[in-house]
Amino acid sequence: MLEISRLTIRFNRLDRRMRQVHTETVHNLHLSVAAQEILAVVGSSGSGKSLLAHAILGILPSNAQVTGSIQFKGEELTPDRQRRIRGKEIALIPQSVAYLNPLIRVGEQVQQSVRQGDPVALRRKAFNKYNLADYVAKWFPFQLSGGMARKILVSTATVSGARLLIADEPTPGLDTQAMTETLSRFRQLAESGCAVMLITHDIEAALTVADRIAVLYAGTVVETALRSDFTANGEKLRHPYTKALWNALPSQQFAAIPGSQPLPDALPKGCVFAPRCLSATNECVESPPEPRPLRNGEVRCLHAT
Repeated sequence: MLEISRLTIRFNRLDRRMRQVHTETVHNLHLSVAAQEILAVVGSSGSGKSLLAHAILGILPSNAQVTGSIQFKGEELTPDRQRRIRGKEIALIPQSVAYLNPLIRVGEQVQQSVRQGDPVALRRKAFNKYNLADYVAKWFPFQLSGGMARKILVSTATVSGARLLIADEPTPGLDTQAMTETLSRFRQLAESGCAVMLITHDIEAALTVADRIAVLYAGTVVETALRSDFTANGEKLRHPYTKALWNALPSQQFAAIPGSQPLPDALPKGCVFAPRCLSATNECVESPPEPRPLRNGEVRCLHAT
């Protein structure tokens, strides 16, 4: 359904001396999502998760330069095609509830997303799933709590009939029941033929529903693994960062990872994780590794076995 290869995103800006500089925030990123699949994209803040979503939809700021290939249903996603299918074949659940139009009642916003069927009936069905009373449809966004606004955003995307759903941090502000229902809804959409990209920093929530996990670090995917690989002490995982991320969870060893993720304008010459990796060699420091298939997954590490 979606195939991304060598995606690079650069931002042009002026520094304090009014000189133009180029900051590479996403680099040489490879990713794919199939129909009937949920791919979770996980990583810490600043790893490039939201930029990836915005690049797919073509809604990056005007000072962004995008290179590489993004294909949807086997065809390149050109800017013109992105505009034509945005909100129709590809839908986004944005990270910020500020995406709701403050001047339009929320019920109408949900109904405007319906492409096939009865808009009112589908909106009511979506509201019922998230325990939203029918009278909430007449409210404006400022009248909603944070959790209610999140439910409206999810409803708006799921009634659209899109074939690719990109959910950018869809669960913050939701209680446990609402989060479970939302993730369950994503599974239903995938089973109906949709491709779902779930962008989140909550790896434990992702593992309850995703088929595969793509791990982002410093603007690139360092590993793509099956959900079943995240077990025990992470011995089935391939990349040192993925293993460290898994073992840092409270349900595991709760072991902190020394160091910090490099900033986009201070990326190392070689492997982006080399400065924090206990297994790094001179070869790791000198040249960035290319992604390669390994044990039913993909990894960007010279020494992974």
